[in-house]
Amino acid sequence: MTTINVYALLTRALLLTLVVGLLWGVLDWLLNGAVWQTMPVSQSAKVVEYCEHNHVHRFFHQPSNTYSNLAYVFFGLFILLLAQADSHQPGQARLNRLEQFPMLSVLVGGCFVYLGVGSAFFHASLTTTGQRVDMNATYGLMLALISVAVYHIFHTIRLTPRRQLIWVLIVLVVIAYFWLLAPHLPSSRLLPALILVLTLGMLINYVQFRRYRLLGLVIASVVLTFVAIKIRTMDVRKINCDPYSILQGHAIWHLLTALSSFCAYLFFRITTLNTESRRTRRFKI
Repeated sequence: MTTINVYALLTRALLLTLVVGLLWGVLDWLLNGAVWQTMPVSQSAKVVEYCEHNHVHRFFHQPSNTYSNLAYVFFGLFILLLAQADSHQPGQARLNRLEQFPMLSVLVGGCFVYLGVGSAFFHASLTTTGQRVDMNATYGLMLALISVAVYHIFHTIRLTPRRQLIWVLIVLVVIAYFWLLAPHLPSSRLLPALILVLTLGMLINYVQFRRYRLLGLVIASVVLTFVAIKIRTMDVRKINCDPYSILQGHAIWHLLTALSSFCAYLFFRITTLNTESRRTRRFKI
């Protein structure tokens, strides 16, 4: 895939994201908070977990924390467009395993979008159901990325189209199982464990193919996650908190974790070429 095509896909993803954002804005304008009144209020709302003020009269109770989820939607749409492009490439032109497995990119891109919509649902409604969807989508994205890592670590395994479909279905079943598992395990333990597994997966694959992988993407993913956690913690503890500001700590958490997860995807997606010399190193998506 050429650079021009990548820019074209980024542009399409951005335009589609703007359309989604516009639709959200229309919903927030036309509807009000009464839509959510029949649904149980989440524990997060009861204890005022986040800094942003809860505008209970609005359809989007927490506007900044809701709209910031468009970051997940954008990256998800871009990955879905990449998957579509992969499916149209001749097999011999593919240089990496993700290009050979478009459905895996569809899974990851779909999980990005799922998280964007699911987290927006939670912060718009502050309901128990919304919180469950938000957490399941978070785990889903981590599990999808971990499945990408496993697929690359066991690189000698070749999957037929039928087995690729089975692989994706198994991951979806695991994500569904996490819906049942989540209430019994605190997210403060489960999410860090998944992040650690993903990071270890990237490091193992880097050791396997260091000539063809970018360690900087692993570092970027880890650093972004660390900074995001720090900012989220400050937001929960109400440090430098302005409930009515557009700039909210949890919204920044959304932006940074979306970028961190995208870096993890890019780590496996990007193949370096001409690696005999760093000066001549080029990259292919």
